[in-house]
Amino acid sequence: MAKEFDVCVIGSGPGGYVAAIRASQLGFNTAIVEKRHLGGVCLNIGCIPTKALLRSAEVFESIEDAGDYGIKVDDYEADFGGIIDRSRNVANKMSKGVQFLMKANKIEVFEGKGVFESKDQLKVVDENDETQEQITADRFIVATGARPRELPNIEIDGENVIDSEIAMQLEEQPEKLVVIGAGAIGVEFAYFYNTIGTDVTIVELEDSLVPVEDKDVGKELGKIYKKKGMDVRTGSTVEKVEDDGDGVKVTIKTGDDEEVVEADVVLSAVGVTGNVEGIGLDEIGVEYERGAIQIDKETYQTSVEGIYAIGDVAGGPWLAHKASHEAIVCVEKLAGEDPIPVNYNNIPGCTYCEPQIASVGYTEEQAKEEGYDVKVGKFPFSASGKATGLGHEEGFVKVVFDEKYGEWLGCHMIGSHVTELIAEAVVARDLETTGHEIISAVHPHPTMSEAVMEAVAEAYGEGVHLGN
Repeated sequence: MAKEFDVCVIGSGPGGYVAAIRASQLGFNTAIVEKRHLGGVCLNIGCIPTKALLRSAEVFESIEDAGDYGIKVDDYEADFGGIIDRSRNVANKMSKGVQFLMKANKIEVFEGKGVFESKDQLKVVDENDETQEQITADRFIVATGARPRELPNIEIDGENVIDSEIAMQLEEQPEKLVVIGAGAIGVEFAYFYNTIGTDVTIVELEDSLVPVEDKDVGKELGKIYKKKGMDVRTGSTVEKVEDDGDGVKVTIKTGDDEEVVEADVVLSAVGVTGNVEGIGLDEIGVEYERGAIQIDKETYQTSVEGIYAIGDVAGGPWLAHKASHEAIVCVEKLAGEDPIPVNYNNIPGCTYCEPQIASVGYTEEQAKEEGYDVKVGKFPFSASGKATGLGHEEGFVKVVFDEKYGEWLGCHMIGSHVTELIAEAVVARDLETTGHEIISAVHPHPTMSEAVMEAVAEAYGEGVHLGN
C-alpha cells in the first residue's frame, strides 16, 4: 500500500533537503527520497569535502612559506592519506547533520532511487531495481542534481580517467596529473594537487582559465598558476588518452601542434549534466533538454502539473546556493505565499583555489555586449596594507558600473579568501546601491574588504591609493 504525502522531494542535496525542511515548516506532510547519502553531492562528494582538501593544501602552503614570516619549520611533509581522511570526516559530519534536520522536522526519509510510475505516484527501488516502497503525493519536487559530463572521446573509466569524486578519494597521490577543463572544479583540484607536490598540467579549450569569469581574472590566475609551476595549456584540447601500462599518455593539441604528455592519471573536469535518466520522466511526460528539466522559473513547475524541479537538474548555474534559494521559493509558492523571486543575474559564483575567485553580475565584456557604456575600476591587493601584511598581495577587485544610471553591473575578485567579500556586492546590487553610496560607506581599515570600496572609487575617479 502506498504511503501518502503532501510533498515528496526526490534527492537530498542543497536543493532537496532545503525544500523538504521548508515544506515541513509550512505545514506540509513531507517525504524525501535519496538513493545514496543524505546531503547529496555537495555535502558528500562535492563542495564540502573539496573545501576540506583545499584547506589542507592552504595550510601546507603556509608551512612551506613559513620562512617568509620569520618562522623556521623543519621536517614537514604532506600526509596524503591523512588529508583524504580529514576530508571524509568533514563530509560525514555534515551528512549526519542533515540526518538530524530530517528527524527534527519530522520528514520521512526513504532510501533508494525514486522512479515515477505516474504523475501522482513514485516507487522507491533498491540497487537491484526491486521496489521497496510506493509513495503518492500531491506534489513532487525533483532535485536529483547532476553528475560529471564526459567528453565523447575521453571515457571516464575510474582508472586512467577519473572524475572529481574519485579525485578526492584517491588511495595514492599521483606524481603527475593532467586536468582537462579549467572551470571551478578543474582549477580547484589543480591547486590542491600542485600544492602538495603533484606535477600538474591543465588543458583548457578557451583562451584563459576559468572562462566563465571576467577575462582579467582568468589571465591573472593563469599567471599565478604558471608561477606555481603548473603547465597551463589554454586554447588546447585532449585528443586521446592511452594506457601505457604504468600510467597514461595524453595527446594534447594546441593549434596545429600535437604533443604527448605522460601522467599517472587524467582528471576530466569539463562540466556537469543533470540526472534526468532512469527516474521515469519520459513515462509521465516531463520535458527536458540536454540534461536539464524545462521549468517555469517563477513557480519551478515542469511541463507536468504537480511536478516541480529545482537545482542542478533544472539547469545552470550549477551552484548549491542557487539550488537552496530555488527550493525555498518553490515551496513557498506551493504554500500560497509570495516569495521574492530568485534574481538569476545576481547569483554569486565562487571558486576556492588559492587565490580564490568570486564574482557576481556582468563581466566587462558582457556589459559592453549588452550595450552599456561602462565605468570600470580595479584595485590590486598589492596596494592593500592588510593583504601585504598577510603576505597575499596577488589579485585584485574589479567593478563594472553603468555610466548613464550608475547601476552596479558586476564585481569580480581574485585574491586570498575573496569568497568572503563578494556578499557586499550581492547585497548592494539587490538594494540598487550606487557607487557613491559604496564610497561613502566607511569600510574598516585595515581589511581586505576595503578593496571593494577602493575599486569603486577608482571607477569614479576618486581613488587615492594608486597614485593615478
